[in-house]
Amino acid sequence: MELADLAAALGPAEPAFRARQIYDAVYRRKVTDLGAISNLSKPLRARLEQELPLGLPEIDRRYDSKDGTRRYLLRLADGNTIETVWMPEGERSTICISSQVGCPVDCKFCLTALLGLKRNLTAGEIAGQVLRVAADNQLEANVDRLNIVMMGQGEPLLNLPNVIKATRLLTDPAGIALSPRRVTLSTSGIIPKIVELSREAVRPKLAISLNASTEDQRRALMPITRKYHLAELIDTCRGYKLRPWEKLTFEYVLLKGVNDTDADARRVVKLLAHINAKVNLIALNPGPGIAFETPEPERVESFQAIIRRSIPCFVRKPRGLDVYAACGQLSNMAGGANGKIDRKPLDVMSILPAQT
Repeated sequence: MELADLAAALGPAEPAFRARQIYDAVYRRKVTDLGAISNLSKPLRARLEQELPLGLPEIDRRYDSKDGTRRYLLRLADGNTIETVWMPEGERSTICISSQVGCPVDCKFCLTALLGLKRNLTAGEIAGQVLRVAADNQLEANVDRLNIVMMGQGEPLLNLPNVIKATRLLTDPAGIALSPRRVTLSTSGIIPKIVELSREAVRPKLAISLNASTEDQRRALMPITRKYHLAELIDTCRGYKLRPWEKLTFEYVLLKGVNDTDADARRVVKLLAHINAKVNLIALNPGPGIAFETPEPERVESFQAIIRRSIPCFVRKPRGLDVYAACGQLSNMAGGANGKIDRKPLDVMSILPAQT
């Protein structure tokens, strides 16, 4: 709930400042128990616990990687589970959060796609992941240089109203107080929703999951391309209204022998011409049921070298591989390689790029 929601839920019998006290306790002080809000009367605390429970996701299991990453299996009030990842790195850290239970997009290189979609998350369940993980690790938004990426389970733009409301909660200076510069949303390319997102007064930064250099290649890897074509997606990105400090991010998962050639890199440069952008390269994070392989470091370096001649280009370091916490690996598995997931074999040769 935002402040106005809380005031409406409490009703006219409570003074207006009560909503502010509750909002401050939940979002700024990150209480995990309504009974601990000591500046409220006992009857009001009892009423809140009965009528307006806090609703934070519960930590079902936590998997700690040798590199410091933590993968959380969080249980929601209805029994569904989602995954959230905390990645500390020096003086800053990143929380990767989910926007849906499962995912409907079916990218062929992603373990999360094998879950299918169960439902959208509420704004509270989205922001609640940040509150739960921040409390578990004693994090403060500004002191700890905390970043949020909506790159966990789900396609955020297919749950846009709740994602936007959660963004307002995350960035409210009177609450969690994250800078909008530290919140990023990743999409497979839902074109009408990209346009809708651009009109929001408070919105995350935008990252586009590109992953291919041609229409046919992307259609095979990301079936969503059958509806939202690559050329139209790039045109939409060229027209996207960026804030003065902002760049569009394009993410590109490199698959050995499929989309990682020098010719692919040159085509990516042409695609992104005249866009104020940067590119993040991700060498495939493998998993059971994924029909692709990770390219050699030398191939990644060659791909990066071609792109960075024209566009800022970075290689994203994999985090939490040993506990299946890396990008594309969130699939609610009980552990690491013990999880069993089946996927029909994909004809990799059918999506090899034309040699040019």
